[in-house]
Amino acid sequence: MASTKGRVMVSRNPEELLKLADKVYKKHVADGAASDLNNLDADTYNWAKVGPTIAPCLQFHDLAERLKGEMEEAYRQRDALFASIDEHVKGSSAYLKGKYAKQPKKLGNWGFEVDDTPKAAKKKA
Repeated sequence: MASTKGRVMVSRNPEELLKLADKVYKKHVADGAASDLNNLDADTYNWAKVGPTIAPCLQFHDLAERLKGEMEEAYRQRDALFASIDEHVKGSSAYLKGKYAKQPKKLGNWGFEVDDTPKAAKKKA
């Protein structure tokens, strides 16, 4: 019988790792006192303590994924409206800047921030 050196693949993906942890924990519980994992240092690897936290952790992961989807949908809806609003603000700014070219501070009445300090001179390299 040939012996092969196998690599143990442990996903870095949180959902996949949680599902693997659940399988490991269920096997450990099913094996009971005969579980090979009972040979681990209990101070470092305590499946009796960590195992019950897997299901709630997976629930929090699922909640986060659902909320991420809702967040992405909210951003899509925002972006659909945003372009027109951005265009209106910039157009209004340009119009008011032209109308009040000699009194740019008046744009402050509309909520625009007006910086009338002189631009810094460009440094020569």
